[in-house]
Amino acid sequence: MLYYKDILEKNKKWAAEKLASNPEYFSEMSKGQHPPLLWLGCADSRVPSSEIIGAEPGEVFTHRNIANMAIHTDINMLSVLEYAVNALKVRHIIVCGHYGCGGVKAAMGNSTVGFVGKWIRHIKDIYAKYREELEAIDDENKRWDRLVELNVKEQVADLAKTSIVQNAWKEGQFLHLHGWVYDIKTGIANDMEISMNDVTQLDDIYHIRPD
Repeated sequence: MLYYKDILEKNKKWAAEKLASNPEYFSEMSKGQHPPLLWLGCADSRVPSSEIIGAEPGEVFTHRNIANMAIHTDINMLSVLEYAVNALKVRHIIVCGHYGCGGVKAAMGNSTVGFVGKWIRHIKDIYAKYREELEAIDDENKRWDRLVELNVKEQVADLAKTSIVQNAWKEGQFLHLHGWVYDIKTGIANDMEISMNDVTQLDDIYHIRPD
């Protein structure tokens, strides 16, 4: 288990290793960031965005919350999205869920206590939307996995409905949305093949109209 001083020592070791390979590493990094990717992922400590895709610092702009949600009233998420799309001009946005997500599991139960209970209310709505499909799955773990996948699908749709993404598309900006699910048991991220790069795909893929 890591302790406070151990973490500081690991930071010093990491910085020394970077400088040993490139003496200008941090000098170059301080000049600015131009990441091609925005990652919207779960806050789960087992799913570190940069590490699982082999990215270096400066390559991934990141927003994480419980169960990788893109809620339209979340000013934090919208601020990150706005900066990533309008200022950094990211080219790809990945919504990455993961099997074994505790937030999704909690949404399958009856608990609505506390802030987490309020947060996962949105996932409960997704469960209700797909209730027939989900409750046809007898195995609870497989039902859980499927809700993780459906949650990713719905979050991609919610991102696509934001004025930030829609305006970028209308202005001809290159911007692709993707939905992934990471498997903690294998270390592999699976593309759910629900990528979107145009506002017209909302009706074609999700049978909904933009807000």
